[in-house]
Amino acid sequence: MDFTETQIHRYARHILLQEVGGVGQEKLLKSKVLVIGAGGLGSPLILYLAAAGVGTIGVVDDDTVDISNLQRQIAHTTDRVGVDKTASAKQAVTAINPDVTLVEHKMRLTVDNAQALIGGYDVIADGSDNFATRFLVNDACFFARKTLVSAAVLRFDGQLSTFKPHAGGPCYRCIYPEPPPPGQIPSCDEAGVLGAVAGVLGTLQATEVLKEILGIGESMAGRLLIYDALSAAMRQVKVKPDPECALCGPTATITDLSPHRASK
Repeated sequence: MDFTETQIHRYARHILLQEVGGVGQEKLLKSKVLVIGAGGLGSPLILYLAAAGVGTIGVVDDDTVDISNLQRQIAHTTDRVGVDKTASAKQAVTAINPDVTLVEHKMRLTVDNAQALIGGYDVIADGSDNFATRFLVNDACFFARKTLVSAAVLRFDGQLSTFKPHAGGPCYRCIYPEPPPPGQIPSCDEAGVLGAVAGVLGTLQATEVLKEILGIGESMAGRLLIYDALSAAMRQVKVKPDPECALCGPTATITDLSPHRASK
C-alpha cells in the first residue's frame, strides 16, 4: 500500500525499526484485533493498538463508564461517566488515530455469539475480569484456531500469556483445567487493584498482540509471565501442552462450546 505523507510521519518510529518497516506497518493497518473488555486491561491495550495503527479494533463490552472505573480505565474520562464503554473507547481511539476503525460490540460474550465474533478477527486479546468469560474465550479461540493473548490482574499482581494450540502450544486449560469454585478467588471489585498494575499488564498485552501480527520476536506461547508490582519482579514459567487437557489433549472431552451453556 502507499502511505500518505501524514501516515509516514505518524508511523515514522515504527518504519525506522528494521523488524517493522513499511511492510510491518502495512500488516498492522490491515489487521483486525478483538479486545474482550474495555476496562483496566482493555483500556491501555486499545489505546496502544490504536496508536500503533492496528486497522480494525473490535471491542466487546456491555457496561457503562462509572466514576470508580477511572482510577485505572484510562480510555475513559470523567465527562463520559454513564456512556457505554464501547462508545467511550471509540471516542478515545478516534482522537488518537483516525486511521483506525473501532467496531463496537455492545454485548457480553456468550456461548451464542462467541464463535461469530471471534471468527471475524485475526488476533483475540482477553482483558475480561471473570473466569467464565476467560474460559469461554479460550475455548472459542481453540475451535476457531485463533491466537489468544490473555492477561489478568488482581491487587498488586498480574499474569500474561499467549495461547496458540493450533500451532502446537498449550491452551489456557493446560494451566487452569477448570474455573475455580465461585467465591474462592475475589474479583477486583472485592479485593481491589492498583490502577497502574492494570496499565503494566495491558501495555504488555498490547506488545504481545503487535508481535503476533508482525511475526517478530519470541512469542509468549508456552510461557506464563507473572508480575509482582510490590517487589518490581517478573518471572516466567514454562508451560507445555497438557496431554490430559480436556480441550486440546489427544483424548479431549470438550468438543464444542455446549459445556458453557450448561454452566450458565
